[in-house]
Amino acid sequence: MIAASNIESELILLPERLKLRFPISYNGCKRGFTLIEILVAMMILAISLVVILQLFSAGLKSSGLSDNYTRAIFHAREKMEELLIHDEFNCGFLEGDFGDGFIWRAEIVCPDDAEEGEAVPPEELITIRVGVSWKEWGRRKSFEISTIKVGKLILEDT
Repeated sequence: MIAASNIESELILLPERLKLRFPISYNGCKRGFTLIEILVAMMILAISLVVILQLFSAGLKSSGLSDNYTRAIFHAREKMEELLIHDEFNCGFLEGDFGDGFIWRAEIVCPDDAEEGEAVPPEELITIRVGVSWKEWGRRKSFEISTIKVGKLILEDT
């Protein structure tokens, strides 16, 4: 093993053009970063950047999903209020399109004891369900609300 003093004495004996341009520390190592250290630092930086971008992307995706659920809730409430204005109801299904990618389907459920051709009480408890659905990321999403209203049931004779 060569001591530090021997290294310095050998450097002094070299001609000026052959002397090292980087100073040598006491342990004989050059100052600066090695290629491995730089590559490891770049890999850590790249992995960190990918993780940050994925978190940002997930935040945008959940924001869009939240926006669509909010719009579906407003559409469902709008359609429910439109149906609740009426006092007379036919049992069955109604459906339509809001025109912005959301479709709705309403179901007016007859009470169990109501059958066609039988006497119907003047007022019944009528269940109304309104569902709104839309496509998001290639999958069908939906939201449904329901309520019960006192109203007159209209049964059609066949």
